Amino acid sequence: MAKKVVATLKKEGGVTYAKVIKAVKSEKTGAYTFREEMVPSTMVQETLKK
Repeated sequence: MAKKVVATLKKEGGVTYAKVIKAVKSEKTGAYTFREEMVPSTMVQETLKK
């Protein structure tokens, strides 16, 4: 359960980044928390597989 939000943090000729938001389930309470990461656009699929 994750969604991808494309961020506008780029310069001309630079690396484009994407903000990845994952829902992580707590083992103790069973509640979901959201973890955000800024990753290069080329690494989005690899990050979501984790």
